[in-house]
Amino acid sequence: MKNVAIVDYGMCNLDSVSRAIEECGGNAVVTDDAKQLGSADHLILPGVGSFAEAMDQLRRRGLEALLVDLVEQGVPFLGICLGMQLMASRGEEGQECAGLGIVPGEVRRLEPDRPGTRIPHIGWNDVSPVCESALFRGLRPERDFYFVHSYHFVCHDSQHVLARTPYCGSFVSAISSGPTVYGVQFHPEKSQKAGFQLLKNFIAL
Repeated sequence: MKNVAIVDYGMCNLDSVSRAIEECGGNAVVTDDAKQLGSADHLILPGVGSFAEAMDQLRRRGLEALLVDLVEQGVPFLGICLGMQLMASRGEEGQECAGLGIVPGEVRRLEPDRPGTRIPHIGWNDVSPVCESALFRGLRPERDFYFVHSYHFVCHDSQHVLARTPYCGSFVSAISSGPTVYGVQFHPEKSQKAGFQLLKNFIAL
């Protein structure tokens, strides 16, 4: 059984992610301890809240450089919701500040493309992969996942775009960098069967 470390930086209810990992066959460890993070087989960075505040919490706990280093070492990594956004070079939520810089890009507020479009984007919506990926193995195209967000990831290079969702025109809903680094804007732990299949695929990396 693989040890999956869920990064605790004080800004997310981690119980649902932890339970989902356990149900998907992983050994979930919720921690901000550098030694535990460094010895994990896989890393998950979840998150709910403001980009700027989250980066401040990561830096206060000494986790920013550690996470980047572990990704560079090839430890499989999954950012969820705000955790995906923190992978960017910069974000503008709260106040403009630097992110982890794992995937070149910027996090910007969603802009309605038609009258009546609601922000934040809450609920189920299509996720359409734009290329083949181990993360979406066994899932049919345009499968629905559950979203709660007001900001989105704008990739500097299209090679990092893994999937898109048709809302506010179209936004990037999954990113990748190489075979082991992924981010998803939706919540797989709240996305029932499809979300659990995605988590199983991640644990299998």
